Amino acid sequence: MSSLYTRSKDFPRNRRAQSDSPPASPSPTAKTLRHDRLSRLESGGSDAGGERASARARREARLATLTGRAEEENSGRDYKKLYESALAENQKLKTKLQEAQLELTDVKAKLEKMAQKQDKTPDRSSVLDVEKRERRALERKMSEMEEEMKVLTELKSDNQRLKDENGALIRVISKLSK
Repeated sequence: MSSLYTRSKDFPRNRRAQSDSPPASPSPTAKTLRHDRLSRLESGGSDAGGERASARARREARLATLTGRAEEENSGRDYKKLYESALAENQKLKTKLQEAQLELTDVKAKLEKMAQKQDKTPDRSSVLDVEKRERRALERKMSEMEEEMKVLTELKSDNQRLKDENGALIRVISKLSK
């Protein structure tokens, strides 16, 4: 019988110990059950209403601190996850930015080369204009020289004809003088 006595004696202690200690993580169903129990207790007898209200207030305070701690831990973890994800995204964006900057420098270099080519192109056109003028001048000189060559050939033929005539006259005069 002493074992029954100790069991009954231990049982209320265990029950008190369980109610005094905060629950590990109250589930939503446990929360609603507690709320229902508390609302039933409030609507119950008025002889122990003050004690019940103070006990209820203590329980709610403990529950609030426990849920606050759990939320702090969860929010701390969430902030850490958010921070890590933000860091990872920042790294990705930094690499993309560096790639974009490299591409931008390449495009700027290409654009500068194109601008230089365009700057040279008017120079080339002016060079081409100068070359065209020189070519026209050379063509004129060639046509003039061709005309002079024609005149020279005519003069040579005239000169040869005159030499031939002169030789013939010299022969006639020498026959007449004999």
